[in-house]
Order: sequence, then structure tokens, then C-alpha cells
Amino acid sequence: MKRQKLAVEKRKILGKQVKKLRREGILPANVYGGDIKSTAVELPIKEFAAVFKESGETGLIDLELDGKMIPVLIHNVQSDYRNNVLHADFFQVNLKEKVKTAVPLEVIGEPKAETDKVGLLMNIISEVEVEALPEDLPEHIEVNVEHLAAVDDQITVSDLKVPQGVTILTEAEQVVAKIGELVSKEAQEQAAEEAAAAEAAAAEAGAEAPAEGEAPAEGEQPAEEAKPNEEKPAEAPAQ
Repeated sequence: MKRQKLAVEKRKILGKQVKKLRREGILPANVYGGDIKSTAVELPIKEFAAVFKESGETGLIDLELDGKMIPVLIHNVQSDYRNNVLHADFFQVNLKEKVKTAVPLEVIGEPKAETDKVGLLMNIISEVEVEALPEDLPEHIEVNVEHLAAVDDQITVSDLKVPQGVTILTEAEQVVAKIGELVSKEAQEQAAEEAAAAEAAAAEAGAEAPAEGEAPAEGEQPAEEAKPNEEKPAEAPAQ
């Protein structure tokens, strides 16, 4: 993987005031780990996004701070519901010491079970934890699913192939992907349709019934309320 570079500056704005930085296109971040004291930094959001797209959390980055180059990995990226990056950490690494991190899984090929229409592929996990020297960390780990031909065929972590020097820490028995029954997707769609129909019927019924205390429709007269314990006027005695 190509080694990326980023330049950051020390950050003076802290706390809730960092919202102002984001409005100006600046990303608040921190550098920590190894023999460096935790330092608040900032950098252009666009530059960070471009590098993060290429390196992810496993690509080694040369971070320039105060004229010095620091080898780091990107950690703890925080985003909002629109996937706008809000904050990130840069973790300094020792190139001669192994690190632990999560590596994404990349599914390749089409399972025979789907080609033959006998089952559906179910992706159970999307990443695994690994340990390796920073420069040996893979960008991703491929999962070839072409050979999965029947319902319940599966791939576990123990089946994954990784480069030399990389150790997978996720449990070997963990299922990565498997073939589920073809009817499962149809059943899910049918259940969703039935739920939507029931919700629509309930909404229609609710719309027809007037709400408690609702004003009468135009032209209607309000019903007279019964007065509790109302006494009839006494009849005049016969003369």
C-alpha cells in the first residue's frame, strides 16, 4: 500500500468551540501514543478525507507536526449521520513493534448457490482483528465465496488467507459468510409488506374515528350533556 502523508498544526481551540473549526472546513484531531504526549491538532477536512479513503485504519501515514515526521495510524474516526467526519485520532506507532487493529473483509466472486438459485449469501462479519508490524498491515483481507454451493455452506475465520507476518486474533470458529435458504429473503419481503399493510389499515381506522374532544363538523349541533342529579321542578299543588 502506498504510504500517505498529512501535515497537521497544533490546535488552540478546544471543547465545544471546535464547531467553529468544522464550519470553516477544519477537522479537530489528536495525536497520541508511543513516546509522544497527547497533542490537539487540526488539518483541512478535505485533505484528511482523501487520505483516509485510501489508507483506512490500516494504512501507515507519515504525519508532519512541527517539522517532524511521525508514523501513525488513523484511529477512532467519528462521523455524524451524514457521514461527515467530526473528529479523528492519529496513533503513533513504533515500526519495529506489532500493533493490533481491525482489518476490513472484502468479498469477491459470486457464490454458486446464488448462481444456481438455491440459496442466498449472508455476510456475518465485515472485519477481523489482526496483529502485525505497522508496515505489514494489509489494506483488506479477501473472502472468496465462489465455492459456496449449498445451503449452510460457510466460511469461517480459520479459512481466511493472510500475508506472512499477519496474525488474525478473531476467534477461528467465527463464521464470516454462509449460505442461507432462498426463502428467507422472500419471507422477509412478505413480512415487510404485511407490516406495511397493517400499519396503513391502522392509520386509516384512526383517521375515520374522531379524536376525543374533537369539535363537531361544520353544521352539526353539539350534543347536550346530561346534568347529574338534575331535579325536576316541583309541580304546583292543585287548587
